[in-house]
Amino acid sequence: MREVLVMALSALLVLACWRRWHFRSFWYVVAYPLMAISVLASWRKIALGCGLTKKRQRFWFTTVPGLVESTGVVRVKRKFQRVSVDTRPWMWLPMPTRYGWRVTLRTLEGQIPGDYADAAERLAHSWGVHAVRVSSHKPGRVRLAVTVRDPLVKVDHLPPSTDLLKVTVGRLETGQPWEIDFKTVPHWMNAGATQSGKSNLANALIVGLAPQPVALVGFDLKGGVEFTPYKPRLSALATTRAECTLLLDDLQTLMAERMGICRMAGARNIWQLPPGIRPVPIVVLVDELAELYLMADKSEKDEVARASTGLLRVAQLGRAFGIYLFCCGQRIGSDLGPGVTALRAQCSGRICHRVNDPETANMTLGDLDPAALDAARAIAPATPGVAIVAGSDGQWYRARSYYVSEQTAEQAATTHADNTPDWAELLAAQPREIPA
Repeated sequence: MREVLVMALSALLVLACWRRWHFRSFWYVVAYPLMAISVLASWRKIALGCGLTKKRQRFWFTTVPGLVESTGVVRVKRKFQRVSVDTRPWMWLPMPTRYGWRVTLRTLEGQIPGDYADAAERLAHSWGVHAVRVSSHKPGRVRLAVTVRDPLVKVDHLPPSTDLLKVTVGRLETGQPWEIDFKTVPHWMNAGATQSGKSNLANALIVGLAPQPVALVGFDLKGGVEFTPYKPRLSALATTRAECTLLLDDLQTLMAERMGICRMAGARNIWQLPPGIRPVPIVVLVDELAELYLMADKSEKDEVARASTGLLRVAQLGRAFGIYLFCCGQRIGSDLGPGVTALRAQCSGRICHRVNDPETANMTLGDLDPAALDAARAIAPATPGVAIVAGSDGQWYRARSYYVSEQTAEQAATTHADNTPDWAELLAAQPREIPA
């Protein structure tokens, strides 16, 4: 008996060490099979408790004995009995993923994916998992993506992207890299309170874009305290609204010149031009977006209108001509004026960190998915870098950026200072002859 107890304790110790140090193999070999059996066995109970079943009426026929006739034959009669039965959605076999599993359900009559999204939190508590995400890949089917534990507690660095205008800045909750690809999603809106990870994300972009053959332009409306250390890698830097207005005029001049080059070549955008005459892509980093729109008195109204119009024009036309926006702000609300709402419509990429007011979260994510808005409001202050991200695939994800210190970003800006295009030369460049 003692030997059996020692062997059992040893086996438990081995399993605990295996789970602690090699969780992925432990998950696929031990935990997943047990989980699949448990989920399938308990699905009827859980579906009933979460309100995902339907009442169906079934009829059972019963035979009632009658009288014995004189011939000795027993006459019987049949009658039916109505019984209510709870029918659950049909569940396929759960399939393992890196951080949990996914399973497809067949919806019952009258059900929609929103019914399962409403029950997602109850399902997570019933299964004892971190979160349940709901999607629908075809009519009549609902897919549940379950994460057993939060994959964003610790985010390890991934190899940097080698593609032009693409930067790996962190990891998504699915375990995939979080990439900001300006060629796919040209303009981004990044909202976040102080110490939420907003500035850290800008540092990650500086580090990722510094080695690439692109021009970086900074709009730093904190008086230059954020982007001045990165000036060696910035082709232009504006620190006041007046300077931003002049710099926006320069960007519109560049757009007009690039329009002419594309028109002469019969190209719809700069990426259809031959490499020899293709202009340098420009990424514009805007910090404290609200400062462009705030007015102390009516004397600033014309300057605000000019800055708002210039930024919106760049957002509307910049993509085709290689000018991309990354706009950051602590406070982004509709009360700043119609210019902000119009700019939001042009920014298909959305990033919302922890924010101080619901209006900022609503401005960033409110037109996408109510569930994304709820997830953004639930971000804890103790998790800097965690954000809700909406990108090119129309889905939203929880994500977390790597920690990139200011010293690392400064070093990258200094190391790659030779890659910085001169702003005056960019403005003075004349359209070159288009090769036949």
